[in-house]
Amino acid sequence: MTALPILFVCLGNICRSPLAEGVFRHLTEQGDLASSYPTDSAGTGGWHIGNPPDHRSVKVARGHGIDISGLRARQIVSADFERFSLILAMDKNNLAHLRKMAPPTSRSKIALFGNYAFGDETEIPDPYYGGTSDFEQVYSMLLAGCSSILAKLETARAS
Repeated sequence: MTALPILFVCLGNICRSPLAEGVFRHLTEQGDLASSYPTDSAGTGGWHIGNPPDHRSVKVARGHGIDISGLRARQIVSADFERFSLILAMDKNNLAHLRKMAPPTSRSKIALFGNYAFGDETEIPDPYYGGTSDFEQVYSMLLAGCSSILAKLETARAS
């Protein structure tokens, strides 16, 4: 079985995308599928490179049995468009940025997380300027979306 590397992308790689990475990794580990779906996250911006996820993302993840405290923010680089089969943007602005950045030779599928997960234009809102309840809402959206994505990928592999 060939691995399908997945990259989750938001703006700064400290709130949504590391939380998505943690949730997806947790789901794949529970199903003994982690080696099938190597997972990472990145930001389109570079303001937080090297920093841990926002403390509220860490707290919310920890409250659901997921440890993302060891993750560090990074900015997407051109090599990511060759390394990852699937690149999922948390919102339409980051999706547009990714599409502009992608080299013409890229074979990565670049999509909106909500489109790939839910089949619609749902954007994962940036909780940065909100409170804990905003981070919990994002966690719930990511859990539902990551569960859906994993089920779809597994169904496609079985076909």
